[in-house]
Amino acid sequence: MTRRDIFTDVAAILYPIPQPEPGEEHDDGFLAARDEAAEDQERTAENLRIAWDAGDQDPLIGALAAARLAKEEAEQRIRELIAYGREFVQPRPYTLGDLAAAAGMSISGVRTAYSHRDVAQVANVTRAKPREWRAPDPEDGQATA
Repeated sequence: MTRRDIFTDVAAILYPIPQPEPGEEHDDGFLAARDEAAEDQERTAENLRIAWDAGDQDPLIGALAAARLAKEEAEQRIRELIAYGREFVQPRPYTLGDLAAAAGMSISGVRTAYSHRDVAQVANVTRAKPREWRAPDPEDGQATA
């Protein structure tokens, strides 16, 4: 039985080597993507080994934590993009249906996906002014029943 190497296994999960479809020709783009993934795997496995040897990080736990952080950052970007589409685009906001389809959410999920903090963040980075008709921030104690 062959002993598995957690470093190369985790690197392979993070950077899978593209596999051609049956009967598909290997063009230069496919070959370049395959070579890049192989290089990414080697570099990542080595970095995971170095971190482990230095006592800094378990390779699997570190990869999971990094994936969770990337997911949280992507979710924040989605909230900000939805807020932008609903609160900043003039003369009319994007429809809830269009945003829901693009975000893989329900219409009601899009309606409640972002907060006043997300709107403030979008205003800060874009220097744009949100539409005036936004509902009061429930955290300000001004929500209506």
